Amino acid sequence: MNGTEPVEVRFWGVRGSIACPSPETIAFGGNTSCVEIQCGASHVILDAGTGIRQLGNALVESGGVVDADILLSHTHLDHIVGLPFFGPAYCEDSNLRMWAGHLGPDHQLKKVLGAMMGDPLFPIPMDVMAANKSFGDFHAGETLNLACGARVKTCPLNHPNGATGYRVEQNGRAVCYVTDTEHVEGMHDEHILALIQDADVFIYDANYTDEEYEAHRGWGHSTWQVGAELAEMANVKTFVPFHHDPSHDDDAMSQIEAEARGRFENTVVAREGLTLTL
Repeated sequence: MNGTEPVEVRFWGVRGSIACPSPETIAFGGNTSCVEIQCGASHVILDAGTGIRQLGNALVESGGVVDADILLSHTHLDHIVGLPFFGPAYCEDSNLRMWAGHLGPDHQLKKVLGAMMGDPLFPIPMDVMAANKSFGDFHAGETLNLACGARVKTCPLNHPNGATGYRVEQNGRAVCYVTDTEHVEGMHDEHILALIQDADVFIYDANYTDEEYEAHRGWGHSTWQVGAELAEMANVKTFVPFHHDPSHDDDAMSQIEAEARGRFENTVVAREGLTLTL
């Protein structure tokens, strides 16, 4: 990177919990979490939900060989289930560095992913992936310096079994990915506020509305209303509600988008294919 190249953020999967492709979700998309940050030839991939398959197909069509860091918010199934279908992982010249900051000493990332791709859950073991692979376990709160030159700050999130929020800094731009976290009513998470301060893009877990949250306390997710409050407090440039509930069809999402823009003007609700150029 030469410091002048644009940073592009592209959304390949925007849903939470389970993929929900249907005629009612065409406009916003039905794949689970996957966001690509590209700067020059470098790729930082946030989560490996079902959306990573389409990302992989696009990369294979453009050459197949990939050098990328895959930052996992956590290893619940909807955030990793697309990994076995990521085409570049089967190219021996690809380099994939996978990271997770929530597992702790009893669960290492390589073992967790290997268990997903193992008997009796999956017929093809991870060793079939011919790419050069590495697995980085860290503690949420640490800062990572990636091979592509990006600096990544992290923070712990409030989610069952733990999760990690990321701030990816490249070429003077900051993209924050904060999904699968539950707010505490009447309080604002100081870890998140510090992470997203003055960010160019703030992607946030907006699984519920405030009204829906009443019936889902303890489920590990937040609302677009809380996200808008955080964006305003932290002087964020663009707020992106993300991790949409599978029950929210296109009509519901359009209503959420209109209401969110009324609360925080520079709101762009995540949808598959959306590209933000910084």
